[in-house]
Amino acid sequence: MIKIERANNIYINREISWLQFNARVLQEAEDKNVPLIERLRFLGIFSNNLDEFFKVRYATVKRIDQAGKAGKSELGGIKAGELLEIITKIVIEQQAESLEILNNIHNNLKKENIFIINENQISPSQHQFIKQYFIQKISPALVTIILNDLVKLPLLKDSAAYLAVNMHMNTGEHQYALIEISKNMDRFVVLPREDNKDYIIMLDDLLRYCLDDIFNIFDYKSISAHMIKITRDGELDFESDLSKSFIDKLSDSVKHRQIGEPVRFVYDKQIEKETLDYLLKKMNIEPSDSIIPGGRYHNRRDYMGFPSLGRTDLLYDKIEPLPVKGLSLEQSIFPLIAKKDYLLYAPYHTFSYVVKFLREAALDPQVKTIKITIYRLAQISDIASSLINAAKNGKRVTVSIELQARFDEQANIAYAEQMEIEGINLIFGVQGLKVHSKMCVIEREENKKIKRYGIISTGNFNESTAKIYTDYTLFTANQKILKDINKVFSFFETNYLIFRYKHIITSPHYTQKALFKLIDAEIVNVKLGKPASIKLKMNSISSYKMVDKLYEASRAGVKIQMIVRGLCCLVPGIEGMSENIEVISIVDKFLEHTRLYVFGNGGNPKIFISSADWMTRNIENRVEVTCPIYDEEIKQELLDTFNICWSDNVKARILNLAQNNEHKKNKKTKVRSQFATYEYYLNKLKN
Repeated sequence: MIKIERANNIYINREISWLQFNARVLQEAEDKNVPLIERLRFLGIFSNNLDEFFKVRYATVKRIDQAGKAGKSELGGIKAGELLEIITKIVIEQQAESLEILNNIHNNLKKENIFIINENQISPSQHQFIKQYFIQKISPALVTIILNDLVKLPLLKDSAAYLAVNMHMNTGEHQYALIEISKNMDRFVVLPREDNKDYIIMLDDLLRYCLDDIFNIFDYKSISAHMIKITRDGELDFESDLSKSFIDKLSDSVKHRQIGEPVRFVYDKQIEKETLDYLLKKMNIEPSDSIIPGGRYHNRRDYMGFPSLGRTDLLYDKIEPLPVKGLSLEQSIFPLIAKKDYLLYAPYHTFSYVVKFLREAALDPQVKTIKITIYRLAQISDIASSLINAAKNGKRVTVSIELQARFDEQANIAYAEQMEIEGINLIFGVQGLKVHSKMCVIEREENKKIKRYGIISTGNFNESTAKIYTDYTLFTANQKILKDINKVFSFFETNYLIFRYKHIITSPHYTQKALFKLIDAEIVNVKLGKPASIKLKMNSISSYKMVDKLYEASRAGVKIQMIVRGLCCLVPGIEGMSENIEVISIVDKFLEHTRLYVFGNGGNPKIFISSADWMTRNIENRVEVTCPIYDEEIKQELLDTFNICWSDNVKARILNLAQNNEHKKNKKTKVRSQFATYEYYLNKLKN
């Protein structure tokens, strides 16, 4: 791993910390205890993460550098130009490691009679299948660009993979071409089984096998094809045309992203030098861009969709999502919630209760209004259809839909347009702020009075991600909390009014102040000799203000336990600064996405679930909601699940200044927290 020398050890740079999070994902691909096909899929996740990192974070640092700013204050004490070089070095190292892991997985697949073959390993019987497959499915849709006569290279799509073709002509010249690997084509072509063996060929190699068919009009003596990929700046730039609607401006901006500035160029390191030089010149790739030699195949994110081939033994066992004890999918949900709060913990619990909540609200004649925030929806969304159903039944439906949810903008625009047609009242967030809170409140007429029911979640209302993301969702009829939630929706419609909240904590106006007050209370308690502790679970922490406040608490003697999945700018375990802070990260089958805050409060814990990580953007530049938990049973449940995660000594890594991602190991009974959490809820159903 690249070692970084710093003037101080107060903060870890967020970009470097994020790359070390992605290294933890890569560890899962390397782990021999992870089922083989799942290892391939982790490799795909690693690659997909890296693509987004370059589109967003690397591009941001590059903008700082190009603007002539050092950026040291924002970048943890490292100059922007220096940081770009460090990132490139780390990524080259990680890419080389990922290639070794991929080769190892391929060798292990062979032992399982699964063979990923290339164009030089095709048998006579496979030849006929491949030729027919190419003629019928590939050739009609193939995009091939002949380069030599073009003054300027055509725009290459962001993150698309291309085969760079070099034809050595009989005239002695070189003819160059590009073949686009379409995202609409299956990257893995499953060939007919032979002798009880499975065979797969990558689309890239199938194209290499058919190069003569593609370029048969050219008179060449030899031909070669090597993979290249370009990643572009993923930031959205809005034009100031006042005649355009916000949706039109956003749509144009999303389209413009495809022609954003290049920030990374990855190429097969076996490519001929003359081909590489030709492409770099044609594409105006600059030395400041991240130019990364790679393996034979790019877009390894496609491994997330590697075919299972019916080999369940090479996959994680599927878990059956459990019911929430006390809640029913077969009877009205509102009378149950009216009596007590319930907690759904996806994916251990079925997400169907959220859909049931909205479906019932859509049909119930007593329900008058539905208000909900939308950040990311499933591709085919039962949530969206339930809201449309409600509008058709005459309910007043208000949807705050965040059109700028990164890389989901186009999907959200499509849903917004559909909802608008159906008469749903749409709110497009708040100017200058992203609406990242996850909440819904319905108003129901009972005994001639309006009673509110609601759900507040740490994750999106998305049926697809609820199968793989861990998230808490609170079902409540607590009128005090829901009165506050309703005020947030009022803020959406009248942004100039700043409301006061008695129970929930909201960004951007109150989160930092409220969290500081809670931390200060723990500092006071420790000075008074009372129990004092803080337990935090989140995706990321990069706000230096929040980090400094935790350092202050640590110096006072407050014991702090943190579970941080992703980037962590805080440095734990430093004497005189953070010796009372421990941080672990869990990367496993599911993506840890919950945000949970627990403050000891002298033995009577104050517990919150939240949509907010402790990043500057979540605290200062987004609308977030942090919700208190008042139900004693649910409070204990949240403490139990946190403690299960903290006890993990299989998939937990220790975060420290060295950033070496060492697994947390001890002589205690093995605890794999995600599996232990499922058992916890299974036992709750039995008792």
